Amino acid sequence: MADEDRITAREVQRPQPWVIAVGYSYLPSSRPFVGTVEQKQETGLENRIHLFDISIERQLTRRFSAVASMPVVSSYRNQTYVPTGQFYVNSIGDMTIGGRAWVFRPPTEGGGNIAVGVSLKLPTGKYNATGSAKNARGQPIIATADPSIQAGDGGTGFAIETQAYRPIWFKSMVYFTGSYLFNPRDTNGVSSNRIRFRETVNSVPDQYLARGGLARAVPKIPGLVVTFGGRWEGVPVRDLLGESNGFRRPGYQISADPGFLYARWGYVFSCNVPWAIERNLRRSVPEIANGFRDSDAATFPDYMLIFGISRRF
Repeated sequence: MADEDRITAREVQRPQPWVIAVGYSYLPSSRPFVGTVEQKQETGLENRIHLFDISIERQLTRRFSAVASMPVVSSYRNQTYVPTGQFYVNSIGDMTIGGRAWVFRPPTEGGGNIAVGVSLKLPTGKYNATGSAKNARGQPIIATADPSIQAGDGGTGFAIETQAYRPIWFKSMVYFTGSYLFNPRDTNGVSSNRIRFRETVNSVPDQYLARGGLARAVPKIPGLVVTFGGRWEGVPVRDLLGESNGFRRPGYQISADPGFLYARWGYVFSCNVPWAIERNLRRSVPEIANGFRDSDAATFPDYMLIFGISRRF
């Protein structure tokens, strides 16, 4: 075989090392909860969040890869309590950069594997956006937007993540993904528009997310896989590292998580529509210290729309 033929063969067999992915999420919420109880008497409060995420992955070896992502946030809040007003935030979010490794060198004999990753979160997102509002006397003021629609949290943190999958019977597969964001910074110095003790500035909270379920290839439709599982996400009452002062809305949401994946023309398309099953708003550290029996109300989305598209180069 000529040298030119050997080079061409190696290039054909060489795996494509780059993956570019674009994701979009839509989160509407308008139903306030305290604990697990909906506060039906509180009406008119509405959040709408559009989140775009652009990520790039560089495969370094069969087991190791480097990953970076940049979110872009466009959000809106109609706030009926003081300060009353409508708030808009449009900004890039907190960027991340890190690495991921497979525990077993792929491809594995059984077809399954486990990955672990670590990433650094940078405070690139706007966390002190303001808007026009009115105070208790109806006078126009400039107020800080609620932390639920801010593009960032103002803290440098790091995240650990894992993902795992394993084929089972009938062309099916079980899967799991989980992540935890550590935010060691206590508060970010931004006004929370509140006057209660230890709640005058916003907290920089940890966050977590876990998903798991079953995926199955659809017969006679090559490239199509349907998924169904559960999703658990939230903000803890106390961070694992650092203090947990300032204003935050700790709690969690559990959702059913149906979706599908479709591979075609070198692309992978995905869609998930989580539907809320349980929502629980818990008391924060300042609320516990102040002796409040209930937490401040917060809205949770009834559903989310999550779309993604990726391609390997």
